Amino acid sequence: MTLTVIIDYDSGNLHSAQKAFQRVAREADAGTVEITSDPDRVSRADRIVLPGDGAFPACRRELDARTGMVEAIAEAVRVECRPFLGICVGMQMLATRGLEYEPTPGLAWIDGEVTRILPDDPTLKVPHMGWNELTIDHPHPVLDGISSGDHAYFVHSYHMAVKDPVNLLAHTDHGGHVTAIVGRDTFIGTQFHPEKSQAAGLRLIANFLTWRP
Repeated sequence: MTLTVIIDYDSGNLHSAQKAFQRVAREADAGTVEITSDPDRVSRADRIVLPGDGAFPACRRELDARTGMVEAIAEAVRVECRPFLGICVGMQMLATRGLEYEPTPGLAWIDGEVTRILPDDPTLKVPHMGWNELTIDHPHPVLDGISSGDHAYFVHSYHMAVKDPVNLLAHTDHGGHVTAIVGRDTFIGTQFHPEKSQAAGLRLIANFLTWRP
């Protein structure tokens, strides 16, 4: 049976993500979903989800504090080519580095930096918080059935500025383009929270759980 793991590294409340992924897995007959902080369990998983809330440096420190976790993720995804989904700061970890508070290295799977959102309109607030429309820039199997104009739920002050536009799968607008989805190879990341994004989010989760890159 297919196993999807949601990695627990004290990066936020995982309850809503766990419920959403388990519900969709049952409906799509997509195996089991569990939360784990065990690198060995991650190594044996068929699919990996890396969530994250809070500041980039703190999340990176917590991830590094789990001995063998970063290595287990890299082996599973970059060597074994297993599907990976990063959510919010978990998506930002795919970048070369983050610039929140202090320069902090990311996983460097996608060339780019995590920078503060700077809206052209000074009346727009940061954090960018709430529902916003997606604009799809490049098609992807995990985005099947999701269209420009669909809404997703965002809570963030920083976003990933990718160097190669081909890695930008979707953006939203908050006084300028804000990265919403990135991806390449067997990994993808969403700046928004799919588990809180109702129909579009549940569709994305279902697509991910059945994606065979």
